[in-house]
Amino acid sequence: MADDGSGFLAFFDRHHVELSRLAYLLTGDAAGADDLAADALGRVRRAWPRLGDDPAAHARGLVATLARGRERRLLRPGPGRRDAAGAMDLPGALRRLPHRRRVCVVLRYASGLTDDEVARALGISPATVRSRAVKGVRQLAELLGDSLASTGPGGREAAR
Repeated sequence: MADDGSGFLAFFDRHHVELSRLAYLLTGDAAGADDLAADALGRVRRAWPRLGDDPAAHARGLVATLARGRERRLLRPGPGRRDAAGAMDLPGALRRLPHRRRVCVVLRYASGLTDDEVARALGISPATVRSRAVKGVRQLAELLGDSLASTGPGGREAAR
């Protein structure tokens, strides 16, 4: 990949919002998500000349790694908020998933990536992505109850 600043600037413009959204879904903290995305993009900029054909996968992996580090530094989030009917909100339920499952679910369903794209971003096999995503969706269904069936990842995927 060429070391021209314009290439990175185009990449930044194209992916900044996506990376911030990914960080938010992984952490549940809007301000922290912007910081994580900025940190990841700073690292991508430093590595820009060495990145291969898919710098977006590298950036997504960095966001996931940085979110994990942030999670370890902070106290584990509480059980999540529940609405008046007792159902848990999606961000709260996502935070209850183990980190690796959460990353696979968010990248696969919220970001709309294929199993292969998620695998490249995380440096794991597509079969591992599928396994973690299925287990994550199952766990989300248990946490959220019936509300996931029509609006959550499994519900959307089943409708396709």
